[in-house]
Amino acid sequence: MSAEENKAIIRRYLEEAWNRGNLTILDELTTPDYARYMSGQPPLDREAQKRRIASFRQAMPDVRLTLEDLVAEGDKVVFRITLHGTQEGTLMGVLPTGKTVTIAAIDIARLDGGKIVEHWGQMDIYGLLQQLGAAEV
Repeated sequence: MSAEENKAIIRRYLEEAWNRGNLTILDELTTPDYARYMSGQPPLDREAQKRRIASFRQAMPDVRLTLEDLVAEGDKVVFRITLHGTQEGTLMGVLPTGKTVTIAAIDIARLDGGKIVEHWGQMDIYGLLQQLGAAEV
């Protein structure tokens, strides 16, 4: 797949899964052995990633990811996003606050044959918790 084709897959992933809540798109866009790596925890498989996205969408029904940067080389795509949403449900143990948050994230995905195989990312969790009032500034 070309760099442009890989970038298009990432755009679909962000728009369909995160912004529209179409989690079945992961069955199309990821391999059966997909792995989502996050700092300090074991990798998530496809179903666990669906649950992760669903939990964000349940806690923040208006969640929106904005693509800020998208760079591809070889089989990897790097993307910088901004997450914006209002917390109306429990998120990461924090009870609903009604607060609107904006946080940044940077992710790297490795693709093979038009599907996401591995996905690494880091979201500003501390910034999120600060904005929700669950962490000291």
